[in-house]
Amino acid sequence: MPTVVEKLLPIIGIIIVIGIVIWRLPKVEIQHTKEFEARRRLNWIFLGLTYAFLYFGRYNLAVVRTVLDSDSCDVALHGITCGLLTNDLYGKIYSIGSIVYGCSVVLNAPLCDKFGGRKTLMIGAIGASIANLLMALYLFNYQAIMDATGGSLSLITAFIPLFALNMYFQSFGAISIVKVNSAWFHVRERGLIGGIFGALISLGLYFAYDWNGMIVANLHSSFAFFIPSAILFVMFLVTIFVIRDSPAKAGFPELNTGDATSGDTGPQLSVIQVFKKIITNPIIITIACIEFCSGYIRDGIMQWGQSAGKNIPIHHGNFFFENWGMVSCCAGILAGMFAGIISDYVFKSRRGPVAAILYSGLLVFCIVLFFVLGNPLFGVTFACMVLCVIGVHGMLSGTASMDFGGSKNAGIATGIIDGFAYLGSATSAYLLGMYLPSKSRGDAPEFIANPDNWSIWPKLLLPAIIIGLILSIRIWNAKVQPKKKDETPKTDETPITDENSEEKISKDETKADDAKDETKADDAKDEMKEDDKAKNGN
Repeated sequence: MPTVVEKLLPIIGIIIVIGIVIWRLPKVEIQHTKEFEARRRLNWIFLGLTYAFLYFGRYNLAVVRTVLDSDSCDVALHGITCGLLTNDLYGKIYSIGSIVYGCSVVLNAPLCDKFGGRKTLMIGAIGASIANLLMALYLFNYQAIMDATGGSLSLITAFIPLFALNMYFQSFGAISIVKVNSAWFHVRERGLIGGIFGALISLGLYFAYDWNGMIVANLHSSFAFFIPSAILFVMFLVTIFVIRDSPAKAGFPELNTGDATSGDTGPQLSVIQVFKKIITNPIIITIACIEFCSGYIRDGIMQWGQSAGKNIPIHHGNFFFENWGMVSCCAGILAGMFAGIISDYVFKSRRGPVAAILYSGLLVFCIVLFFVLGNPLFGVTFACMVLCVIGVHGMLSGTASMDFGGSKNAGIATGIIDGFAYLGSATSAYLLGMYLPSKSRGDAPEFIANPDNWSIWPKLLLPAIIIGLILSIRIWNAKVQPKKKDETPKTDETPITDENSEEKISKDETKADDAKDETKADDAKDEMKEDDKAKNGN
């Protein structure tokens, strides 16, 4: 059986099982026409695939690093690039790229809200395609470039700006996707739909690690950038012809989403007003801080897990590390669906409890990690940690951001939250690149191969997990409150409520409805009296 098919079968199996579970779940109260659901499904499937292929062109550097820094690097295949990309250099390149992403996602967010997610996703796809092409051309012509420049244009000199350029355009991806989906899904649907969407995004991890792994195992390392570049160009064209910003732009009535800006018929606030409104919202800032921890943990796990697996002899041939892309994808799918189902069906579309539960899992598995660094259970523990952190990231960056930001301001809210996540990634890349065992630090092979010397890894992850858990508990009851249609929007309003205030609003609305019914009854009595008078007069 071909390797690609063999690795896809578990992913397809999980998707089928989850599809059956979703089909058997009771429907939420929001109903749509079959035509609307079909068009919406087409929209988010291709949104998800585009973002998945952005991952393909983002984490390819991590896979190339594991090949070029390996003692088994095939000189005949990869030439003099073998040994160039050490852990230390990779940490610096990725750390700078993450800082660029974190800053850019905030700066680009207003463009997304102004021009729409479709246009900014097009910018992201074509820009990332060009950046990957430039990195591919550099690696492919490495010897000629070194000869022409006298060795001054080294790999790190070239890759710091090129990877930073890639990350700048990659930053358009998350904000664009959340912006588009915020107009197509009601708050009560977003948990489950966000889970399905997260499953598609998790395919990006499969593409990034397993496809790129197969590419560098059989082709020159430059093709790990050439091929993602070509696919991203195709997705740029798909975005033009398939994706639409809202139901109205696809020929359907506009959807009342029930989020923070639902019913807000006032003029669009200025960028400064929106930023002020969001950064003074304690819930959004708390979510952003949680996402800083999530970004730190996520890249602390996913960027360095394979490095540990390849350097500690007992893990050589371990199923989890040999199939890391497939394992990450399956974990992401399970995480997204678990998070989405319990958010919508157990916690009534609250996102905080889900984050707290998943952070609790991270805490347990991180403690276990201290004891399994030197035995086969390391791979299982590692996969469980990936499941938890992907679930948190999807629930907060992908769902809570559109809830509390609202469809009008989803881009900026996502930009701030995702920006914090990538600042966490940058911190993780720098610290772990500095402290984890590596040849670039001058560590002896025996030192790197000893599992005990990797105990610094869970020690560096643990503080972020504890902080993230505490902050998640603080937003346990946070839930969005939509505006009433006749309410004049205020720039300093915080659209947050808890269950008690929601119940009060419900009672107030009931009283208002009763008053309207009494008025109608009085009017009907008056009309009957007038009719009787008219009859008696006749």
